[in-house]
Amino acid sequence: MARYKKIKDRIEQSYNSLPKNQQKIADFYLENFDRIPFLNVQRVSEATHASSASTVRFAQRIGFKGFSELRDEIAATLQTHLNGKSIFPLFDDSKLKQDILTSVANQDISNINKTINANERENFDKVIDLILSSERIFTLGLGISHLLAKIISYQLTQVGFFSNTFTNNQSTFLEQILFMDEDDLLIALSFPPYSKATIEAANFAKARKLKVVAITNKKSSPITFSSDVSLIVSSENMLYTNSFAAISVLINALATGCALKNKSKASQMLKDFKEVVKLQDNIIE
Repeated sequence: MARYKKIKDRIEQSYNSLPKNQQKIADFYLENFDRIPFLNVQRVSEATHASSASTVRFAQRIGFKGFSELRDEIAATLQTHLNGKSIFPLFDDSKLKQDILTSVANQDISNINKTINANERENFDKVIDLILSSERIFTLGLGISHLLAKIISYQLTQVGFFSNTFTNNQSTFLEQILFMDEDDLLIALSFPPYSKATIEAANFAKARKLKVVAITNKKSSPITFSSDVSLIVSSENMLYTNSFAAISVLINALATGCALKNKSKASQMLKDFKEVVKLQDNIIE
């Protein structure tokens, strides 16, 4: 696993310094890591619309003599990595035709498996620690990401944290970030098509030395370069939209992790909620 991570780290650390055509090659490697040992330089070049020479230079830019050496090193890492079986088995749909429910379930189970394997536990734990050490947690995103941002805030509120979701209506994300201070945390969600407003908000928060966590679909997405920690969620879907099955698991895991690390706060919040429910019932009666 260490060798597997080391190569990906090399690619990610070099990403910003790569020419644009080689960034496309880097994206292809990160998104198709398990396929690389079965491809030749021509196939990679065709898939990335880059020349064979650029493909070779990319390997050299991240510390290898050329494409073959990089491919061989990736192949050597995969046997150990692939020994880890999927957390959830996929349904066998080989005999099922036009079964949309099973097909969608297969896709979402695959997304969950990829998400579990894509995130280092150190990063996941670091996000929990950032939440625990923050006075206030603000979340933001546009489109489906806005709805998910609201779910994160709701879940964190349920386990005892002050959390709120930025809107982009009466005031912009940038204007709302002005009211954040160094004890606060910003959680920004960004999925394709990446919103310029979300990326600008993360950049602005980072420039103001605020803590930023990114939740996105790949390590090389634009928002990761403005975050302290990034959590990667596979969101592949049969439709043109992003699937949110895997991110639901991630959100629940974050809230659960925060509750387990601060049981007293979560217990007190549960007690307070029960009191509020009793009060509301008395008012109705």
